[in-house]
Amino acid sequence: MEDLIKLLYSGHHSLVVAKEEVRTFDGRGISDLYALLTNEPGFLQGASVADKVVGKGAAALMVLGGVQEVYAGVISMPALDLLHKSGIAVRFGQEVPNIINRAGDGICPVEQLCRDCATAAACLPLIKEFITKKQTIHNEKEKA
Repeated sequence: MEDLIKLLYSGHHSLVVAKEEVRTFDGRGISDLYALLTNEPGFLQGASVADKVVGKGAAALMVLGGVQEVYAGVISMPALDLLHKSGIAVRFGQEVPNIINRAGDGICPVEQLCRDCATAAACLPLIKEFITKKQTIHNEKEKA
């Protein structure tokens, strides 16, 4: 895990996932985790993950993917609780009440969406809808 943490910060990545191979990601928010869970779910099964920011949505995706261990630079209390309840080993740099949005003026939208979900499975349809809306908006902007 130490090597993953070093790679996370030295490479200025947002996410590092290691199983048979080590992969780095630079996407925003939960996009890379969601893509992995959707397109290559086997890669997350038993993997080690180093992530700069882990909110409840990211934690839910890790739980659903079967991640073995997680390092988070910053982790929200709801994310930490979900990971602990799922038996995933967690290390972190800083624990915060909630992940803050990019503007710095409120709670992260995915954290807000998943707030009342009791399980990781309950978060997934909300996350899928959020990602789908973001992709639709992005595609419409590209066409304009």
